[in-house]
Amino acid sequence: MTALRDPIRLIPALFLTAIALGTLLLWLPISTADGTQTAFLTALFTSTSAVAVTGLIVVDTAAYWSPFGQGVILVLFQIGGFGIMTAASLFGLMAGRGFGLRDRIATQVERSRLEVGDARSVLKLVLAITLIVEAALAAILTGRFMLSYNFPFGEALWHGTFHAISAFNNAGFSSFSDSVMGFQSDAVILLPIMLAVVLTALGFPVMQDLRHHGVSWRRWTLHTKITVSGTAGLLLGGFLAILAMEWANPDTLGSMSVGAKILNAAFHSVMPRTAGFNSLDVGAFHDETLMANYFLMFIGGGSAGTAGGIKITTFAVLLAVVLSEVLRRKDADVFGRRFGHAVERQALTVVVLAGSLIFGATTYLAMITPLAFEDLLFESISAFSTVGLSTGVTAELPPAGQIVIIALMFIGRVGTITVATALALGGEPRPFRYPEENPIVG
Repeated sequence: MTALRDPIRLIPALFLTAIALGTLLLWLPISTADGTQTAFLTALFTSTSAVAVTGLIVVDTAAYWSPFGQGVILVLFQIGGFGIMTAASLFGLMAGRGFGLRDRIATQVERSRLEVGDARSVLKLVLAITLIVEAALAAILTGRFMLSYNFPFGEALWHGTFHAISAFNNAGFSSFSDSVMGFQSDAVILLPIMLAVVLTALGFPVMQDLRHHGVSWRRWTLHTKITVSGTAGLLLGGFLAILAMEWANPDTLGSMSVGAKILNAAFHSVMPRTAGFNSLDVGAFHDETLMANYFLMFIGGGSAGTAGGIKITTFAVLLAVVLSEVLRRKDADVFGRRFGHAVERQALTVVVLAGSLIFGATTYLAMITPLAFEDLLFESISAFSTVGLSTGVTAELPPAGQIVIIALMFIGRVGTITVATALALGGEPRPFRYPEENPIVG
């Protein structure tokens, strides 16, 4: 067990190292557009946001950072995204999640070890998927920028590559000052970005399952069934909610054609899942739309991927537990499989810890700033869930508030992997049990 916990402790250290190096590089005068040295906190905030593939910013990425600085940011969220996928995937195997790489995985998990060949297979597959999807998306976006917007080839290639890598890693960073608001009616830009975000938000285990079994529902693992069905439900629900709530809002969908309304509502049903791009002004959303975004951001995407949040499977487990209690069933089950009590306790722990962190951070931000509570809550959930969407208050936060957001981004990104894995691996059992006594609940 000790051998397994060593790499779990190593992951936060590696991410902290990447953040530190990124901070130092962004702190250099060469990283800013005007050649002056940026504030250390600005460099730290941007580096953390990039490595944690969040996308929250305190300065305009396109205007403030030089090409060198933007290149550093791109490398940071590529490293962060790739590291997250590989770390979460390998830890998931060690924790007994079973990704179907080989038939003997089950016996290896029982012995609590992962052979080098399996680790190499994971790394190769993650790298292959990363390169293929990013290259395809970069080609589509580059061609569109050149042919429809008359960008020179070099400029088109830069913007296409930047957005492709950012989308695949769910980073939410944009090389345009207004994110992708300038392409509200361009399905050739928005749809490929949406597809890349959805794919990586499913997580590596689902991608691996789809690679081996295609669309054969019967052969999918329970994890894949929950993630795919949950993703479809959340995307549809988010789309309908945003479309209905913002249909007549003149600051968002109100002035658009029906087709553009549908496109942008669909786009914004995907982005709260942890991508962070925006084609609409989030700060102009109605309060009820912000509430829908709270829900989507908090749940996030699939496990062992670049998505943030508590994850779809965590939410599904707790929902099944609640339904089993309401229906007075002995076991919580879904798709003909029941959950073990250990998994139920893990899901509950993740949700309680996440909710406590967000509640505490929002309360503190409300104490030190005069900003609207709903904006601060949105910011806290977005940071913890590594979404990157904002109502526009990020740059208005005082230094203490920015430090809180930095902590939320790091804990929300790296902490969810390490905590979930540590819970799954379990601790040493006690040699005794206390007598049972049940308090009154409810």
